[in-house]
Amino acid sequence: MRVAQAPKLDHSLAVTVDVVLFTIWEKKLAVLLVRRIKDPFSGVWALPGGFVRKDESVDEAALRELQEETSVSRVYLEQLYTFGDPDRDPRGRIITVSYYALINWENFQLRAKADTSEAKWFPVQKLPKPAFDHREIIRYALERLQHKVNYTTICFQLLPKEFTLSELQQAYEIILHQKLDKRNFRKKMIQLHILKDTGGMKTDGGPQRPAKLYSFTDVRVVKLQEKGIIVPF
Repeated sequence: MRVAQAPKLDHSLAVTVDVVLFTIWEKKLAVLLVRRIKDPFSGVWALPGGFVRKDESVDEAALRELQEETSVSRVYLEQLYTFGDPDRDPRGRIITVSYYALINWENFQLRAKADTSEAKWFPVQKLPKPAFDHREIIRYALERLQHKVNYTTICFQLLPKEFTLSELQQAYEIILHQKLDKRNFRKKMIQLHILKDTGGMKTDGGPQRPAKLYSFTDVRVVKLQEKGIIVPF
């Protein structure tokens, strides 16, 4: 009986991380890109990311790279997908573990650091041609985000701590890229019991009446399906 031999390990294999960082910027859904200063793709825009060190997990690497390249830290970060096309990186056989994160851009001051010369927000509908397979990674992250806003409270990561129902609806419309019925949206959100009336009011200085300010009842990202709640927008 012939015994199958174990496959040889490829010690040239490397692992990187890439982070798709979303925000609502100038009333558009935007993603953060950094301009590379090293080959390959020197001078080209790319997602924040880099190689995983031997002494860290991929999660730790993603947080470190994001902080090192953009000065952004303390964000909601979720693993997205592993991209492993053999030809995805001209430097060799490199697999990347991708993540996506959401922030309110007003809470952070971007500063390009490490192996980048510039960090900038780009609307997802008007991206420059990015390095590697980063356009595919961004597309996949956008699909995940649009799906997840329908059954979690992930959207609140893009908002200030206190917000109006109009601001909340606008965030959903920007992510989903569609208009929502105002009356139905507000009714559904109130019925979910995920919002807390802060007692504050906000006015834009115009003739409109001041609007109530709300906050989320839980600072964590809550899966509404676990509460038996479905949000059919």
